Amino acid sequence: MRRIKIYIHEQDNWPYFTWDNKRVLLKLGETRNLQGKLLGKMETLGFDLQNEAVLDTLTLDVIKSSEIEGEFLERAQVRSSIARRLGLDIAGIVYADRDVEGIVEMMLDATQRFAVPLTSDRLFNWHAALFPTGRSNMHKITVGDWRKAPMQVVSGPMGKEKVHFEAPKPELVAQEMNHFLYWFENDNELDLVLKAAIAHLWFLTIHPFDDGNGRIARAITDLLLARSDKSAQRFYSMSAQIRVERKEYYNILEKTQKGHLDITEWILWFLNCLTNAISATEDILSKVLFKAEFWKEHSTTILNPRQQRMINKLLDGFTGKLTTSKWAKINKCSQDTALRDIQDLIKKNILQKEASGGRSTSYELAKIPGGNNVY
Repeated sequence: MRRIKIYIHEQDNWPYFTWDNKRVLLKLGETRNLQGKLLGKMETLGFDLQNEAVLDTLTLDVIKSSEIEGEFLERAQVRSSIARRLGLDIAGIVYADRDVEGIVEMMLDATQRFAVPLTSDRLFNWHAALFPTGRSNMHKITVGDWRKAPMQVVSGPMGKEKVHFEAPKPELVAQEMNHFLYWFENDNELDLVLKAAIAHLWFLTIHPFDDGNGRIARAITDLLLARSDKSAQRFYSMSAQIRVERKEYYNILEKTQKGHLDITEWILWFLNCLTNAISATEDILSKVLFKAEFWKEHSTTILNPRQQRMINKLLDGFTGKLTTSKWAKINKCSQDTALRDIQDLIKKNILQKEASGGRSTSYELAKIPGGNNVY
């Protein structure tokens, strides 16, 4: 007896998607308008502030794309790796682990070389960068090539797994990807933002690799969004917004993959998520402007290297509470030296005690009088 068709890739006309053009174009116009306004706003910033915004956006993009998969990367490592590769001079460069370097390398290749054609070899290079040891956790996987085994997306404890999706058979993957890559580089009629929505769904439905499909799908999305902006400078993060809307993302993805070839609801969700991502850029911009105002305000303030390092960490997003013991550990100095550094910064109106109190005293950046105090 023939198996009932459950998944979208089993439909007779796969992968010829359809959508409600009227509804999609209305939302696409709104999204494109926001894109244009953001890029115009960023062009008014100076070169250094633009670089700072790009660095913050790319850092957020890499961290959140990994978080979606349950992998948590250290922010300082990601930021340092990106800055070094982009030739940006930042304080407190740190060594980055191999897994950090891999995803940074992939993301920068996608965004900085957005005009370069997407090929199977390029995707294989991205995959190899994500899994340099040839393993995903404890499991040996096929790296730098299409998967050789069946692929299911499952959740739940062992023995009680729920199957959310089953990808095309492994013997069909090469053919499916050839079709996808030909469309990707040769269909020039679609708006590139709309194309990003379709490409994201299409690639994840093929699920061509043993692991890393989600991160590579988001890199492909970033590549197409960079093409749509005609710029390698990234000022908004789709991955960060997907992380915020993670539950809805997986729900609409599963619903679409178990549906028919009308993908209107998926496209509308994607465009709404992108709209939210562009709106969220205000947070990044506020932090960048605050940092610029801070150093302008304190351009003549005398600071030692330890103080400069810690202030930059606070401005870039310090994780947790800043205490004297953390100061001493990060700067490899004594607790007494740490306390003197902090007290000096309090006198200079740079640091203040946090009002929350607690078991140990913690400190935060003081506000700039009349300034943009979002950080």
